[in-house]
Amino acid sequence: MDLKFQHTYVKLLAFDLLSLAQTPSLSSSDPIFFSRLGKSLSRAEILGIVTTRDHKPNKFLKFTIDDGTGCISCILWLNQLTSPYFSRRSPPDVRLIADMAAHFASEIKIGVVARVRGRISSYRGAVQITVSDVVIERDPNAEIFHWLNCIKLARNCYGVAAPCK
Repeated sequence: MDLKFQHTYVKLLAFDLLSLAQTPSLSSSDPIFFSRLGKSLSRAEILGIVTTRDHKPNKFLKFTIDDGTGCISCILWLNQLTSPYFSRRSPPDVRLIADMAAHFASEIKIGVVARVRGRISSYRGAVQITVSDVVIERDPNAEIFHWLNCIKLARNCYGVAAPCK
């Protein structure tokens, strides 16, 4: 298994993300790992239109990104201030993370074009993105530019054994 993309935000279209192979992992932190053409992936960047939005205050924001090739569920956790996962971190750091998540949640509205980066995860067998950051795109060319980048990277980088150019 090629691990060179393991900790890189790989630009993918929804079609590619939905076709990733899921394999159970021996690690307890990531129970499932994902691969594409023998290359292990853990993080992804997608771009598309927000088509659904389910907000549970102080818990999570679940939304869907549609890029024209498919729809990807995204989960943005908003429970940093109450989660035991964050209890080991310093309170100012946790407050900053919570504020950033709340800011991202306030920007995600149905119909906006959003660039989402995060960890590839699985919920009930379906691929999703656990969000680490969101950028609302205002450039009308952002979607086609993302598509072209994804196609170029898939041909020249992700789908071959040669080094990326």
